[in-house]
Amino acid sequence: MITLALSKGRIFEETLPLLAAAGIQVLEDPDSSRKLILPTNQAEVRVVLVRATDVPTYVEYGGADLGVAGRDVLIEHGGQGLYQPLDLRIAQCRMSVAVRDDFDYENAVRQGSRIRVATKYTGIARQHFADKGVHVDLIKLYGSMELAPLTGLADAIVDLVSTGSTLKANRLVEVERIMDISSRLVVNQAALKLKREALKPLIDAIGSAIPSA
Repeated sequence: MITLALSKGRIFEETLPLLAAAGIQVLEDPDSSRKLILPTNQAEVRVVLVRATDVPTYVEYGGADLGVAGRDVLIEHGGQGLYQPLDLRIAQCRMSVAVRDDFDYENAVRQGSRIRVATKYTGIARQHFADKGVHVDLIKLYGSMELAPLTGLADAIVDLVSTGSTLKANRLVEVERIMDISSRLVVNQAALKLKREALKPLIDAIGSAIPSA
């Protein structure tokens, strides 16, 4: 049995065409089914539904043989014990710094003053500002990041940005682009050895279906 870990939402939807190229179809809709393990048209392949942040953990510890996770999640997780053979070029967005449109970010950074930054991605944020020599107090949040500058909780946020429309609607502006984000295929290293005959063709088929840059 091959177990693939996926998270609901954009990553799930954009992974389906890649799986189809490998001859795999998920037989139930995760939005209407209450099941957390979904069957596919291949008797030896199943999909487990987990939180996006849990995908690397399931794969690392063998709860799944492979999975799809965003670059942001993998950096925060550390990616230890994971083979990352493919950048799937799906769920593309960027990690950015954003502030209120009336906040003088450049001046605050240039003066070397200590700023407060709200983010779910504390590892990425800490490294980014350390590289710039900027002192920050990090505040970890899990949702509605845009509220932090609006309520005075933080001076800036570090978050994923796709179209930028949510920032604009909340009078925030993107002031720095930290990195581009896309989703990766991750594989358990032990599974790659023990189930190589089953996994290698699957990985190759997915790779051949990756959209061009």
